[in-house]
Amino acid sequence: MKISDDKDLWVTWEDYNRLIERLALQVHESGWQFDQVLCLARGGLRPGDVMSRIFDVPLAILSTSSYREAAGTIQSSLDIAKYITITKGTLGGRILLVDDLVDSGVTLKKVVTHLKEHYPAVTEIKSAVLWWKACSIVEPDYHVDYLATNPWIHQPFEEYDSLGAHQLAAWVKKGAA
Repeated sequence: MKISDDKDLWVTWEDYNRLIERLALQVHESGWQFDQVLCLARGGLRPGDVMSRIFDVPLAILSTSSYREAAGTIQSSLDIAKYITITKGTLGGRILLVDDLVDSGVTLKKVVTHLKEHYPAVTEIKSAVLWWKACSIVEPDYHVDYLATNPWIHQPFEEYDSLGAHQLAAWVKKGAA
């Protein structure tokens, strides 16, 4: 495992899972009750899924994308999906909006505006993220770690970003050795 510093934060699967649990505990201890979890895909999928399970509320998914260039390392314009996927009912009531991090804050700010404009049944929105970077223009309602130096976060699943399906057999074989 590489060493984290002011420029890079290296996260293991164990660290990642503990952060999600700490975030869930923070929301629980706040006493705030919510009706649904809305996670922002892709980064918020794993934390959103766990939060939905722990709090036993429906999970909704909204796909957003801004980090598309240079293997996902350069932020460009934000795309917000036209539809929200939810298995039970429609989006409404008190929503816990979950993502992995708030970096610039643009995504979080624009998604909250989008929800207020397009989903009148939503009565309240609170945000929950694992990491809040100092460079953000918004402050999340819940966060686990505040990152004052704005490091690049290397999450454990990023190894799949450069792994093509054709490479999978060799990769699995190498890991099994």
